[in-house]
Amino acid sequence: MPLANFTNLDFGQVKTTLREYLKENSNFTDYDFEGSNLSTILDVLAYNTYITSYNANMVANEVFIDSATLRENVVSLARNIGYLPRSRTASRATVGFFVDTSNITPTPSTITLKKGIIATTQGSFGNQSFAYCILEDITVPVFDGVASFDNISIYEGNLLTSNFTYNARVPNQKFILANSGIDTDLMTVTVKPNEQSSRRVKYSRQDSLFDIDSNSKVYYLQEVEDEQYQVIFGDNIFGNKLDDNNFVTIDYITSSGDSANGISQFTFSGRLTYKRNSQEYTVTSGISLLTTGISSSGGEPIEGVESIKKFAPRIYASQNRALTANDYETLIPAKIYPETESISVFGGEELVPPQYGKVFISIKPRFGDFIPNLIKQNIKTKLKKYSVAGIVPEILDLKYLYLEVNTKIYYNTNFAPSAPFVSTVVQNNTTKYSESTELNKYGARFKYSKFLKMVDDSHESVTSNITTVAMRRDLRVVLNTFAEYQIGFGNSFHIKNMSGYNIKTSAFRIAGIQENVYLSDIPNTNRVTGTLFLFTLPSVGSQSPTIVRRNVGFINYTSGTITLNPINVLAGKTIDGQPTIEIEATPTSNDVVGLQDLYLQLDISNSNFETVVDDIASGLDPSASSYTVSSSYPNGNLVRSGGPGANIVTGTPTGGSSTSTSNTTTQQTSTPTSTSTAGSSSSGSISY
Repeated sequence: MPLANFTNLDFGQVKTTLREYLKENSNFTDYDFEGSNLSTILDVLAYNTYITSYNANMVANEVFIDSATLRENVVSLARNIGYLPRSRTASRATVGFFVDTSNITPTPSTITLKKGIIATTQGSFGNQSFAYCILEDITVPVFDGVASFDNISIYEGNLLTSNFTYNARVPNQKFILANSGIDTDLMTVTVKPNEQSSRRVKYSRQDSLFDIDSNSKVYYLQEVEDEQYQVIFGDNIFGNKLDDNNFVTIDYITSSGDSANGISQFTFSGRLTYKRNSQEYTVTSGISLLTTGISSSGGEPIEGVESIKKFAPRIYASQNRALTANDYETLIPAKIYPETESISVFGGEELVPPQYGKVFISIKPRFGDFIPNLIKQNIKTKLKKYSVAGIVPEILDLKYLYLEVNTKIYYNTNFAPSAPFVSTVVQNNTTKYSESTELNKYGARFKYSKFLKMVDDSHESVTSNITTVAMRRDLRVVLNTFAEYQIGFGNSFHIKNMSGYNIKTSAFRIAGIQENVYLSDIPNTNRVTGTLFLFTLPSVGSQSPTIVRRNVGFINYTSGTITLNPINVLAGKTIDGQPTIEIEATPTSNDVVGLQDLYLQLDISNSNFETVVDDIASGLDPSASSYTVSSSYPNGNLVRSGGPGANIVTGTPTGGSSTSTSNTTTQQTSTPTSTSTAGSSSSGSISY
């Protein structure tokens, strides 16, 4: 049979190939009749070949991590290069309560809250019931007849225990936890010389062969079939080896992952005890209601197949060292801070002026907008195991670049019940787009043409749309203090008028001027730089500004940076309890990019969606004599609305200049700046 080049391995193609072969043999004449015996034999041969080729193809796919589809195979291939997928993460919350011991006899001196389940939701959240546990007993003293349990960390799930006895005579003995949904970060492994012994040693989890010896009390972990985990102990070379009859106890929590996030009401279901004269008593009265400190959050499902395929090769390529920006972007979400939703890393050499020997990291957490300072410090501490000597990591606060759209939606009245209906449909679609992964990540790009198409495709009645784009950043100011401010947009500004007023701001107050003032610009003749000035307006919609102070700063239209000379701000627009100046500019390109540490956000709440009847398409004005025309260029007010009101946010006067002042979580006095984000920082300035 001659060699055939197969383009398909399906049944019909294989049978056709067999027929072509039989054509060359004159001994067979009935192979091409469907009802013949030889045709039936060809069917069997083709079917057998099809099944064999399919199995061979699937086996070949499953031996490579890029093409494997079964989780067990992907996990096994990742294990070969030393990667352990992230386990399911239990949702966490903090609660508190107290116990009145005045009616308890005999009177206790301490009360112990036993480990295990202490709180339930009793179906009050989404018709689901969840149990919350603590990992260890908690004992508190009794003062003035009251025992207070404050800020107790509780974890969603059931606390389970698995016991194993090591048998040296059993080769390849395996310690497998026969449950799925385990949070490996909450696992506790202890070893006793034998089951009857009261002496136990706690073993710690290790994920590398560095910094351990033959006496290290460590264990290793690997995922096996059905999302279960196997515990592996040392061999007296890398970690201490178990002795015969050693009794291993493993406590762990099986959780529901992200299903239990957002719960704020709990019912006490724990067990309280105390001892007097070597006798244990149970407390059942005097227990207050649970008060919630922090609602449940942080629950995550087990790492998915696509994530494993992405991170496993990159972790292997980094070789457990952080040298390049890609190494940091891989190690932090995979091994150091799994709650990372998006991360941006860039070296100090990319800044203007360059800051050699530093790497700057900006992290968007899954929950909330900013990372607490304590977690920042923990991340930097853990990075020391991987980073190269001489490179200093700096973790920056998140910087949002907001996009606001003004959309005129033309629609055919014959296909829509009302204008509000069309507007609602479009807004729902844009909200989904604003929450998608296409925007919610570092390095994201707002794709203008795609946005226009999404609006047009929102409903059959939409005939077209005219959309303008503006970008905004919020400058949080230090009150009653002279400080220089610099803020970057990472995108060039469009100069729509050489006479000025190309940027807009919300109102704010400064020392020496009693009225609300606004900030704007006048371009230089080179159309690259310009100067800033302050002006007042009788009202937000007025077109009659009065300039009250010139040369208060400068602007670079190409790099998209604004620098405000030292100024004493007394009040601003209050956003999240902080005095803020909103600054708006029109981008040169409608395709806006979130560059370096800027996090792109489509601000639906400050966007405008206006419906306009398409008279031509609706048949109301076929000649287009009264067609409503919408401008494709941004226009309107000179300023943004909002600013100091009756309740002016002020601070304590200091009377001096600021050198390293920061009163909000978004300010970084040592934050690097560049031509693409915030420009050059200097002493006595605050950069954003």
